[in-house]
Amino acid sequence: MSDQENKNVNEVETVEKAEAVTVEPTDKKEDDEYEKVCFVCRRPESVAGKMVDLPNNISVCSDCMQKSFDAMNNSQLDLSQLMNMPGIQFMNLSDLEQSVPKKQKIKKKKEGEKKQPLVDIHKLPAPHKIKARLDEYVVGQEYAKKAMSVAVYNHYKRVAADTMDDIEIEKSNMLMIGPTGSGKTYLVKTLARLLDVPLAITDATSLTEAGYIGDDIESVVSKLLAAADNDVEKAEQGIIFIDEIDKIAKKKNTNQRDVSGESVQQGMLKLLEGSDVEVPVGANSKNAMVPLTTVNTKNILFICGGAFPNLEGIIKERLTKQASIGFGADLKDKYNKDKSILEKVQTEDLRSFGMIPEFLGRLPIVFTLKGLDEDMLVKILKEPRNAILKQYQKLLALDEVNLEFDEGALRAIAKKAMEKDTGARALRAIIEEFMLDIMYEIPKDDSIGHVVITKEYIERNGGPIITLRGQEVPKLQ
Repeated sequence: MSDQENKNVNEVETVEKAEAVTVEPTDKKEDDEYEKVCFVCRRPESVAGKMVDLPNNISVCSDCMQKSFDAMNNSQLDLSQLMNMPGIQFMNLSDLEQSVPKKQKIKKKKEGEKKQPLVDIHKLPAPHKIKARLDEYVVGQEYAKKAMSVAVYNHYKRVAADTMDDIEIEKSNMLMIGPTGSGKTYLVKTLARLLDVPLAITDATSLTEAGYIGDDIESVVSKLLAAADNDVEKAEQGIIFIDEIDKIAKKKNTNQRDVSGESVQQGMLKLLEGSDVEVPVGANSKNAMVPLTTVNTKNILFICGGAFPNLEGIIKERLTKQASIGFGADLKDKYNKDKSILEKVQTEDLRSFGMIPEFLGRLPIVFTLKGLDEDMLVKILKEPRNAILKQYQKLLALDEVNLEFDEGALRAIAKKAMEKDTGARALRAIIEEFMLDIMYEIPKDDSIGHVVITKEYIERNGGPIITLRGQEVPKLQ
């Protein structure tokens, strides 16, 4: 064969190879990142083993396939006769589509890849840096921010050093106690955003004992798995915040079964301690149509929070009992006006409230948040990086209008919030009420350039000071 003929043959082969290479669709690439799930038993490939692929994207594990064959071989029925019987229909594979939506698919573990810690121990910010970042978003609560910063720092050092030494460091789960609106959930959200780790926030109120209507206890881990994009390794190093934890306290003087109280605390013991739990993927409860996967909770940080109403009364009762007779006796009303009474909380007070000792033993770090006073509410209005006033100023700046609040207006808003007694949540509701007319009227008139919210407007004795564009802006007192 001549050189020219060889050259032509090579060119033809190159063209054929180029035509044979097809661009892999995006959906196919995404599917390769997730495990196959058995259509019958709903187990993922990592648990059930190699799958048998059937038409229409249906996968069946070898165990289920073998059981199907055995059932057919051992059956005494003549399938050929059944085919001709009226009312008998056989399942058509073309009618079945793979019924595992993407949110119920489990990410594959790459072979030979070592488990990487989610937070690099060398890049992990020190406690004082974590607290400094929290200070930008959260006003006050110095002790709570300090306790959280140290606990989280120690936790992720523990995760990173998991296989480095023979000394096993115990988990630093936390229990936050504070009145409503004091910033418990906001602290956790801010912390997870700073560390860039998966966070699941769930309510303890919906949890019930297995077998009863409500969410199973494992559903809290299922929510974390969803937050980690169904990546089990990522979820195993995340944070779970269980709010309203005081709602699962033991019910007193009840003759009925306590399916959402002590039994839920008992069920949560294994999660807090650290164990392998089977969790539903993309659902709150286990059922036959939801795939299950195993998650180890050993390195998951649990933070529990609750308002614990009437806990102050239990603390006062304990403190006044200590010296109630004789010359050293305390007056019964000594602690009635003590605003920091919650800081004196002890484990026995929480046990009297209805928390079981085994549960409290797995939450070694207990700290309290202070109720908000008027000065703190004023600071919350204007100081944090995403303060409520800054949000409204940004909204009006998009309409090329400057918005200001005078000091008297801020004080008046804080006083109204104190009357509502719902903490920082009341601030937003009050400002929404007074800003409604302003946000409605200003887009009508392009000539408005400056708006000042006054104390008189908040107290409904006057209106805001509105300045047109080009006019001199009045100075705030």
